[in-house]
Amino acid sequence: MDSFNCRRTLSVGDAEYTYYSLVEAEKNGLTGVSQLPYSMKVLLENLLRNEDGRSVTRESIEAVAGWLTDRGTAGVEIAYRPARVLMQDFTGVPAVVDLAAMRDAMAALGGDPQKINPLVPVDLVIDHSVIVDEFGNPQAFARNVELEYQRNQERYKFLKWGQQAFRNFRVVPPGTGICHQVNLEYLSQTVWTRTEDSETTAYPDTCVGTDSHTTMVNGLGVLAWGVGGIEAEAAMLGQPVSMLLPEVIGFRLTGKLKEGVTATDLVLTVTQMLRKKGVVGKFVEFYGSGLSNMTLADRATIGNMAPEYGATCGFFPVDAETIRYLNTSGRPENRIALVEAYSQAQGMWRDNGSADPVFTDLLELDLADVVPSMAGPKRPEGRIPLEGVAAGFKRAMESDYKKALAPQTRYDVEGEDFDLGHGDVVIAAITSCTNTSNPSVLIGAGLLARNANRLGLKQKPWVKTSLAPGSQVVAEYLAKSGLQTELDQVGFNLVGFGCTTCIGNSGPLPAPISKTINDKGLIASAVLSGNRNFEGRVSPDVQANYLASPPLVVAYALAGSVTKDLTTEPLGEGADGKPVFLKDIWPTSEEIDRFISENVTRELFTRKYADVFKGDENWRNVQAPEGQTYAWDDDSTYVQNPPYFVGLQPTPRAIGEIRGARVLGLFGDKITTDHISPAGSIKAASPAGKYLIDHGVGIADFNQYGTRRGNHEVMMRGTFANIRIRNHMLGENGREGGYTIHYPSKEEVSIYDAAMEYRKEGVPLVIFAGIEYGNGSSRDWAAKGTNLLGVRAVIAQSFERIHRSNLVGMGVVPFTFEEGTSWASLGLKGDELVTIEGLETVRPRQKMIAKVTMADGTVKDVPLLCRIDTLDELDYFKNGGILQYVLRDLAA
Repeated sequence: MDSFNCRRTLSVGDAEYTYYSLVEAEKNGLTGVSQLPYSMKVLLENLLRNEDGRSVTRESIEAVAGWLTDRGTAGVEIAYRPARVLMQDFTGVPAVVDLAAMRDAMAALGGDPQKINPLVPVDLVIDHSVIVDEFGNPQAFARNVELEYQRNQERYKFLKWGQQAFRNFRVVPPGTGICHQVNLEYLSQTVWTRTEDSETTAYPDTCVGTDSHTTMVNGLGVLAWGVGGIEAEAAMLGQPVSMLLPEVIGFRLTGKLKEGVTATDLVLTVTQMLRKKGVVGKFVEFYGSGLSNMTLADRATIGNMAPEYGATCGFFPVDAETIRYLNTSGRPENRIALVEAYSQAQGMWRDNGSADPVFTDLLELDLADVVPSMAGPKRPEGRIPLEGVAAGFKRAMESDYKKALAPQTRYDVEGEDFDLGHGDVVIAAITSCTNTSNPSVLIGAGLLARNANRLGLKQKPWVKTSLAPGSQVVAEYLAKSGLQTELDQVGFNLVGFGCTTCIGNSGPLPAPISKTINDKGLIASAVLSGNRNFEGRVSPDVQANYLASPPLVVAYALAGSVTKDLTTEPLGEGADGKPVFLKDIWPTSEEIDRFISENVTRELFTRKYADVFKGDENWRNVQAPEGQTYAWDDDSTYVQNPPYFVGLQPTPRAIGEIRGARVLGLFGDKITTDHISPAGSIKAASPAGKYLIDHGVGIADFNQYGTRRGNHEVMMRGTFANIRIRNHMLGENGREGGYTIHYPSKEEVSIYDAAMEYRKEGVPLVIFAGIEYGNGSSRDWAAKGTNLLGVRAVIAQSFERIHRSNLVGMGVVPFTFEEGTSWASLGLKGDELVTIEGLETVRPRQKMIAKVTMADGTVKDVPLLCRIDTLDELDYFKNGGILQYVLRDLAA
């Protein structure tokens, strides 16, 4: 269908492409759409191209033009079809497990298992499994790779099986890089093409990914955001992404960064500003003359941290800098020509003379106002100017950690010739796609290390140092420039290509250091160039975590403590005994730019990505099973057939009401998906640890929760098992960790054990929480685990976008309180009974009542808003979840 007669042909060189012209659509009835934000133009083209009269109608296309009037406040639902799907292995393994289970279920329903196949291109990059076991020596990389393959052989065999079993499914092997950096440097095309019946159609490259930082490629003009694995699976199988036309916040950038200020400082400033503004569920689009003073890598850094500032995406339109980057990164010349021609033909090209689009609301920042910064000790939005870090830590010691900071109190470390105190940096990690994709801060770190070496500075002996680049390109230009040798001398040897410390794979601290921290109750710190610094994420031994640019990571390894003010106090003494300050070794922008121009070249990118799917010898030696259905191994502790489709009937059962539900948890504000479903280490005494021990797994072979996501038995036991989560049912000073009180027995037990007891008793469960429940990673296991524990509803003051969607996708109802109401204001203690009726006839965003029976028998009627937001989501809920809905649809 083509209601607006906009199907046209675009000639680029010798090639011709079919495309859906926004210019012609505007002439033919979509008045004013040239004024839309660039990101909204991408959505409009998507609907024009996919108009079918059913999921995409003329009316839904006209609603995009109507956005100019309502600015995204009308709540119009659209069916959006991304060009492709991106995955990483932590989320990719359970997704492939689900697809394998769906093939079995399809056969059980009498359908064709081959219908369970990706219909759009899917790329899975294995990047989340390498752990920093070995560090600070030339053998670190080889040893960590060896351990990675030992631990993950079974998972990698399973992924190799998936690669041969499913069409449109490619696996980028371990040791290549972080999925978002590989996406930025290689996979993304900015303009995508598809050829059918000898006709090639060109359209904007768009992407959803099973990692929240999929947003990084918005810096390349690729509209992309993170979704839960279950939503991504549905998209793979041809289901549109159901979404509401968003509000779009315009963020005007002017000016230029000052000397000595990095892209990391900028993104932490932007994150703080947007969190304060409140942009959850909204698009952010950057515009203004300041864009011309930003490299594409700087833009990608800002796009990357959209989850931290709460937005669906942080979009940058295509311009001359986009073309420059596509050329430098080795994209084919005909593709680069297509990107430029297509963007200009569609009114999607930006330059300083472009008219400002219409936005819902505006923010503005002069880049010259950005100052050197860090963020911590607990939140990415907790930006502190560099000169305030030491004072901020002191305040946190008193307010957050309830300890008086006594710098003079230090404790000997057994067997070592150094001592430890509060605030000592025990982890300094150059890690994460956020910054390792940006040559300016990586080269800057190398030059700072070189300058420190020249003066004789060394890292402190208690600091675990690591360098985990986001791609092999980074390692190559650091080696080529001679800067890797400089980094090696201060302990930043290559440890692996992957997320490492940022995802929690920091590896164990040396045993004597860990023992001193825990025995003496020290608040140790980590400084990392990552995007997440939530409690309990980086290391179980480290409570204060700071995000910083790679040069500052090196500087804090030299200084050894966040109690030092690096703007006024020396990092240490040089070889001549004189104090050395940060300003003495900080490189100039001119020198950084010179190193980049000499060492970051098109030839380098082309060579490193020439054989990206081949992998090293370790990967080629992985022997995978064959066949179109998977032969499940009942003894496996990594991959198990999940229970979601057991007993699935062709038509869904009626939705049961929630009657007499018990409270499983009372949680506070900003509970992250890390709190709900941790990715890091598994404690031996935890329910998951006990399960593994019972199945013959030694503690040394536990691996982490993230690597066990293909086994629901481990993951449901790990739900709410974060060591820092606080369930207020246990009182304000109750123990941290995954515990609750079972009623009516009043016994304090693990959340998993309580949930299993309630299941035996036939009692449904609910959870209460505060604001921004489920922020952080797009972790579908945070919803899957909630479902498997028997939770029917989560009632919060507000939700983070992806987790709310994931809950619905798993058949769990999200509700929000009325403004001004919370579980605390209602006086809830966790011993109440909760009844919510009307679910069988519920409508999207319906107002409902929860009847809460207090311990004394009184009943409170609590008004709630059902956060099943769209009709598609309602269908998913009534089918018991999105995968059940898709399976029934394909089997029909």
